[in-house]
Amino acid sequence: MGPISRWAVYNPKKTVGVWLALIIAIFALAGAAKGAYNTSFSLPDTESSRAQTLLTEKFGALQTGATADVVFSPVSGTVDDPAVRKVIEGLVTSTKSIPGVTGVVSPFDKAPDGSPSTAVSQDRTVAYVTVDFAGEASAVAKTSVQALVADVLGARSDTLTVGASGQVIQFANTDPPSSEGVGMIAAFVILLFTFGSLVAAGLPLITAIVALGTGLSLVSIIARFMDIATFAPTLAAMIGLGVGIDYALFIINRYRQALASGQEPREAAVESVNTAGRAVLFAGSTVIIALMGLFVVGINFLNGLAVAAAVTVLMTMVTALTLLPAVLAWLGRRTFAVRMPWARTPRPHDENHGFGRHAQAIQRRPWLFAGGALVLMVLVATPVLSMRLGFADDGGSPVGSVERTAYDLKAKGFGPGSNGPFIVVAELPKSGDLTSATALSKALGAADGVAFAGAPVADKAGDTVLITVVPKSAPQDEATGALLERLRGEVIPAAIKDTGITASVGGAQAITQDFGSVISGALPLFLTVVISLGILALMVLFRSIVVPLTAAATSLLSLGAAMGAVVAIFQWGWLSGPLGVTATGPIAPFLPVMLFAILFGLSMDYQVFLVSRMQEEWMMTGDNRLAVRRGLSGSGRVVMAAAAIMTSVFIAFAFGDNATIKLFGIGLATAVFLDAFVVRLVLVPALMTLFGSANWWLPRFLADRLPKVSVEHEVAAIAELSDDLEEIPVP
Repeated sequence: MGPISRWAVYNPKKTVGVWLALIIAIFALAGAAKGAYNTSFSLPDTESSRAQTLLTEKFGALQTGATADVVFSPVSGTVDDPAVRKVIEGLVTSTKSIPGVTGVVSPFDKAPDGSPSTAVSQDRTVAYVTVDFAGEASAVAKTSVQALVADVLGARSDTLTVGASGQVIQFANTDPPSSEGVGMIAAFVILLFTFGSLVAAGLPLITAIVALGTGLSLVSIIARFMDIATFAPTLAAMIGLGVGIDYALFIINRYRQALASGQEPREAAVESVNTAGRAVLFAGSTVIIALMGLFVVGINFLNGLAVAAAVTVLMTMVTALTLLPAVLAWLGRRTFAVRMPWARTPRPHDENHGFGRHAQAIQRRPWLFAGGALVLMVLVATPVLSMRLGFADDGGSPVGSVERTAYDLKAKGFGPGSNGPFIVVAELPKSGDLTSATALSKALGAADGVAFAGAPVADKAGDTVLITVVPKSAPQDEATGALLERLRGEVIPAAIKDTGITASVGGAQAITQDFGSVISGALPLFLTVVISLGILALMVLFRSIVVPLTAAATSLLSLGAAMGAVVAIFQWGWLSGPLGVTATGPIAPFLPVMLFAILFGLSMDYQVFLVSRMQEEWMMTGDNRLAVRRGLSGSGRVVMAAAAIMTSVFIAFAFGDNATIKLFGIGLATAVFLDAFVVRLVLVPALMTLFGSANWWLPRFLADRLPKVSVEHEVAAIAELSDDLEEIPVP
């Protein structure tokens, strides 16, 4: 990006014109060719995926998840009361006219064999209407789901409680939280105090918004060709907004320092892209590499999330390296116009103020600071030892919402397991022979932990049956997971032995457990690939072994602490009230790998911006303690501001109603806060002080083979003069 960035600096008006044309073209293409988002949990070679494939092929749209249950219960009396029936029959009639609805099954209708409907509880106080939509659940139009929800809310009264549940309801609730504006306001305030200028504080927000708009438009186009989850744009916006503001902050801060040293605006802009810009290029590339490492897991759901986030980060990086330098060169010294009363000129290597004094304190007692930071991180990480994995269900929706109401009513009328039944799909050796299938159903019903096992339901060909198995425990209870293991490992094999039947257990909870198993199996390879690439990249950049290993180890420590905090909040319920967490339960199985991929990249950002300044001083002086002290003094303030901005942006996304985004928002905010303020600004400087000159050691055989790359352009030029640091002249 170096030549392109320099061209942008010397041709600012043309660069802005090119960007305007690019924005118009991308937006137009997105409007004409955007795809539909699709939260697909297709898993490679798992029992639940085989069951789901058979369900879709043999039993049609009913098993694609494109259904919703409208659950109702009178405050007093039974569902057979004339007033209740009148309201529900009216709701059934109105629901049939909703676009996309292919069928509505009322609990007042008898089953095809003439038996009473199973959609009514035994005490007849709770019942539900099943609404079928055409196509996949994620493809159902939001307007159709909103119409259904409107009918449900219209049927509510002081005497009748009504709710609705189902995947179509969940997929419709994917709008980004409006509270993200709070994060941008907080970021603006931090930038205002950092730069002391209204114009300089606004530039990172403007460039981040440009990057976000173009990035998300590209994601919508990519959704036409691959599965991208419905909440992926919100997650990508969260990450893109945070890194976009941070990257602009680093470049503008270096531009300000260059101006303060007496350079002309264009020279200062060139220096900012040669120094901080190179760090942005490296840091952004690291984030993208970490995200793309998710492809080794082999789950298309994670692939879509990775691509969405990576494309958005790519656009923030390109914007920061082209559009922003052009604007800086165009504005010149007016970049810092409308100065605030607290504005000041930066003082390089000021070791008697701010982070200079902080660095001195660390170096006086490095063991104390390193030990204290390490103990704190380990304590915060401790809850991760009790982490349980599982997908959030409607039990975690806000109290009073249609989803939570339906969940509670079903649990009341049909037992807690009715909110997450298992679906056993059995292929028969002979079409129409239900004898063995009936025996399998009886064995399932008699199993410990099973509340009910339905009679086998055959497909049209008569060679495949499904059996609904309702656990006694709630979907997110540990007992439900244990029951699944018993069904698969003991009950079903014993029941189908010598019958010729092949059976697979599916359903939402089976998919959850299989999802976790697939991720656990791929986790070692994923960690090896991502960490190895990160270490290799840092070795090339810093020409050191200790610095990359320290960065990788501390990143794992940050991940553990972040996951510990997530478990304490979302599983144990600590601070759940103030943070708006309405229910506790297991942690989404994809969170650990996604959080690590994102956090590893972001922590490498701070490592690069912090240690590159230390490396600069080391190469000029050969004094490790001085290098660490000056590096922390010169970069600490901007790293602190960047971390505060990113934490503010992430935590703002946590106040929406989407449980997944809330989980990511709190997890990422905690991760960035701990990684920056405890690890990068305390633990790493303390460790680097203790390691001494060993920080910069690189074996000769590696030094001869690794390419020579540096964030600091001028330092790289100096380094090429000699391999012996003591012979490098101080400029």
